Amino acid sequence: MASVNMTTGIPSAIESTLRFPAIPVSGQAGTSFKPEHLSAIASIKGPLGFFEVHAENYMGAGGPPHRVLETIRRDHPVSLHGVCMSLGGPQPLDREHLDRFKSLVNRYEPALVSEHLAWSTHMETYLNDLLPLPYTAATLAHVCDHVCQMQDAIGRPILLENPSTYLLFRESSMSETDFIREISKRTGCGLLLDINNVFVSATNLSFSALEYLKDFPLSKVGEIHLAGHAPQDDDEGDLLLIDSHDGPVADGVWQLYEIVIKNCGPIPTLIEWDSKIPDWPVLRAEALAAQSILDRYDFNEEKSHASG
Repeated sequence: MASVNMTTGIPSAIESTLRFPAIPVSGQAGTSFKPEHLSAIASIKGPLGFFEVHAENYMGAGGPPHRVLETIRRDHPVSLHGVCMSLGGPQPLDREHLDRFKSLVNRYEPALVSEHLAWSTHMETYLNDLLPLPYTAATLAHVCDHVCQMQDAIGRPILLENPSTYLLFRESSMSETDFIREISKRTGCGLLLDINNVFVSATNLSFSALEYLKDFPLSKVGEIHLAGHAPQDDDEGDLLLIDSHDGPVADGVWQLYEIVIKNCGPIPTLIEWDSKIPDWPVLRAEALAAQSILDRYDFNEEKSHASG
């Protein structure tokens, strides 16, 4: 696998031939990119952090989506987030989908590339969901194989995102954190820590989010996701949280986030908001709230100011 510039996230061998500026994302907060926000984004001068796009929205060869994304990419770093690779599925990866994903990586030179620890396909059927998987030795082996295939195809490490879960599998033989740790160890992938997913899973499955984070391999985290969730009642009338991405980040998630950043430093952080899309100032305010926490614990910046 090609060596990677850890500041930009881009393979060192091709940095000299980039089509777009290699803008680092270290210590920055960003947002999901929505085309309806383009004019508002263009009207703001100065840095805006980074923008994340779902790869599957840009797998056509051209047209308006690509013209818009190229406009954004000229001035801002981009995080490319896959939602349909089905790394946790038992069947082989879809080669055509992987090739299209690789083309997007080559075309837009993203600072960050990520996918989910989940499955979303069965035979020829594509499911519009990110489904959980049992944490067993057999599942671990094929997830690692799929992660390696994806990384080999795109020529760089990916960040693997922890899931939001609503049930447990009886056959699971290891914890989620041990499972994720072993994937990273075997494949060399980094991790995308979705703190809202931790909060949702902890509430639904009645475990401690703080204890989960203490056991999570935080040294491997290259990006953090924050998002909103929606409360519902399950069939027995108990609270059930849905990872809905349709509202502001909850107070409990902000509290967990600050604990992680305090301990780990300013990890690039993305605000996800994918439905009931608000006006740009509302979404931007969420990113600025994350940025204020990142700046508070930017130890290198404090040392720089002290030495100056």
